[in-house]
Amino acid sequence: MRRAYIDSIGMYVPPKIVTNKDLEAMMDTSDEWIRERSGIHERHHVDGECTTDLALKAAEEALEKAGMTAEDIDHIIFSTMASDYFAPGGGPMMTRRLGIPGTPAVDIRMACSGFLYGLSIAKAFIESGAYDNILLITSEVQSVALDFSTAGRDTAVLFGDGAAAVVLKPTDEQRGIQSIVTHSDGRYAEDLMLRSPSTLDNPFQSHEILDKGHGKVTMNGRSVFKHAITKFPQVIKEALEAAGVEKSEVKLVVPHQANLRITEAVANRLDLELHKVVYSNIHKYGNTTSASIPIAMYEALAEGRINRGDIVVVASFGAGFTWGASVIQW
Repeated sequence: MRRAYIDSIGMYVPPKIVTNKDLEAMMDTSDEWIRERSGIHERHHVDGECTTDLALKAAEEALEKAGMTAEDIDHIIFSTMASDYFAPGGGPMMTRRLGIPGTPAVDIRMACSGFLYGLSIAKAFIESGAYDNILLITSEVQSVALDFSTAGRDTAVLFGDGAAAVVLKPTDEQRGIQSIVTHSDGRYAEDLMLRSPSTLDNPFQSHEILDKGHGKVTMNGRSVFKHAITKFPQVIKEALEAAGVEKSEVKLVVPHQANLRITEAVANRLDLELHKVVYSNIHKYGNTTSASIPIAMYEALAEGRINRGDIVVVASFGAGFTWGASVIQW
C-alpha cells in the first residue's frame, strides 16, 4: 500500500524575542500571571518580515534536509491565517518565492488545525498517486493583529510568530501516516476570531470598523479551554482506533502548543506522563497557530525524542472550532 510519510522538516522564527517582562511595559500584566495561566515565558514577533518571508526560510531548510530543490516539488499546500495579501493566498506567492512558477498550490485557513488539515490533504494526494513530492508549509504572523493594550492582554500574551515546512513523499513501507481524523463546528466561530476584514461589512474596511477593534484577534478563553480539554483527548482516541494502535505503543504525543494548562489537562485525561510522553515547547514560542505542531516536531527530532519506527501522535484544537489528530509511524 502506498503511504505518505514526512521526509524532512524545516522551521524558522523571527529573531525578535518578546519576553513577558517586555509585555509588562505595554499592558497591565506580569511575568508571573502569564506563566501561571499559559506556561509561556517568551515568544518571537516579526520586525519588518511578512508571512512568506518566514515560510521561505522554513521551506528552504526542509528542501535542503530532503536533498531536494524546489523544482522537485509537485504541489504546495500552504496553511496560514494571514497571507501577505488578503488575496491572493500564500500558496501561489510561494511559487514565486521559490522560483517554481506553474506548480499547483492550495491555501487552507484552518487556524490552529491547519497542519492537521494540510496533512490530510497531502495524505490523500500521495495515496491516490496524484502527486509524489508535496511541500506542506505553515506560516503564521499573528503579532500584527494583536491588541497590546490591557483590554487585549488575555489574547495578546499567548501568540507568537513562526513558520515550519515539511516535505512529504510516498513509500511502500509500513511507516508514514497511519490515520488522520479531523472535525469542525462553526457554532463557536465567534469565540476565537479575527472579525475584519469581512464581507459582513460593506465596505469591509472603514475607520469605524477599526475603531471597534474588529481588526484585532479576540477570544473567549473559557469557552476555548472547556472545548479544547474535551475535544483533544476524544480525537486522539479516535485517531488511535482508526490506526489500530494502542496507547501503550505511542512514543510521543505532540499537541498543538495552545496553552500549557490545556496540555496538562489533556495529558491527565489520557493518563499520560506529561514529561515522558507529551512534548511541549510553548514556553519559548507561545502559540504559533498552525506552525506549532511541526515546530515542536522539529525540536523533538533534534533532541532525539523521535526516532525511526516510533509511533507519534499529533493533535490540535483551534478557531472554527476545528480539531484533529494523526497517528504517524516515523
